Amino acid sequence: MSLQNQIRAWLIFLAAAILALWVFRGILLPFIVGMALAYLLDPVADRLERIHFSRFWATAVILVIAIIIFAGAFFMIVPLVVQQAVSLARLLPGYVNQLQDLANEYAPSIHDLLGEAQATQFQNALSDLLTQGVGILGGVVAQIMQSGLTIINALGIVIITPVVAFYLLLDWDGMTASFDGLLPRAHREEIRGVLGQIDRAMAGVIRGQFLVVVTLSLFYATALSLAGLNFGITIGLVSGFLSFIPYVGFLVGFLLSMGVAIVQYWPDGIMVAVIFGIYMLGQFLEGNVLYPKLVGSTIGVHPVWLMFALFAFALIFGFVGVLLAVPLIAIAGVLTRYGVDKYKQSALYLDGDSGDGDNEPAAE
Repeated sequence: MSLQNQIRAWLIFLAAAILALWVFRGILLPFIVGMALAYLLDPVADRLERIHFSRFWATAVILVIAIIIFAGAFFMIVPLVVQQAVSLARLLPGYVNQLQDLANEYAPSIHDLLGEAQATQFQNALSDLLTQGVGILGGVVAQIMQSGLTIINALGIVIITPVVAFYLLLDWDGMTASFDGLLPRAHREEIRGVLGQIDRAMAGVIRGQFLVVVTLSLFYATALSLAGLNFGITIGLVSGFLSFIPYVGFLVGFLLSMGVAIVQYWPDGIMVAVIFGIYMLGQFLEGNVLYPKLVGSTIGVHPVWLMFALFAFALIFGFVGVLLAVPLIAIAGVLTRYGVDKYKQSALYLDGDSGDGDNEPAAE
């Protein structure tokens, strides 16, 4: 098959995959979660097999333990989080008004510091920021909830996801062996190398990012609750869950927690500083400990492209797009790097290259 035909075939396959995702986006959530769960737990099943568990019993034991953990966390945490989230949504406009009142209270000091014209602009900008921020946050949450977390998907996650995860985990090695047997013999080793890079990227995305999200969720929820912040558990979990989007989890949680802290504690600046310090410590841990150790450079995608992919996929596919964006952009990054390497080895790139490295003009 010629190169043009190969490119045409892959483009047709890509278009068909995107169309299928868009058509079936309303029912994909439990299947995607099940696939991610199977991929996440496959190394554990392999370890159990090495200590003489059969694949069936290894899969069964792992999924039973996972279901017990998730069910326990669900029934213990979710009711409290839902209660706090509803209360926070109800009280958020009041918090915004109180923040505006505080700004107006300190307006004379701001006038003296900035001058009347600049102080007026600052107050207007702050008021617009608070109002628009609440509207945008509410709209994004509502859109995600309406597009992804429907009753059908919620039931599907509870009922279908464990079944999908069980069968995929049970036959994972067989499926990978069957796929490997379909690879073209002439290019098998090269394709295996690319697939190995994709596997490392996916491990960083699914396994590493999962551990980062869980760790940050526990840290923020625990620290904010111990600090006595109202709705600390919900704000902390939101901060941790959204941390898979670069800077978004930190910014959303930071703005929410600081707004609540100012209304709750002011004029006690010490407690406001404590909440500020919690998020600075969390950001330090995320950027210097958790992300380098657990994810590292496996994704290999610039944060700007990652954020663009997340928002674009969320706009097109809803909540399912949010889950798919990071794995797909990681795969795209691997394929792009592979394509660039092949281009640099091609005659199109090397044509006219003298082979002496830099084409510097000869010295006269």
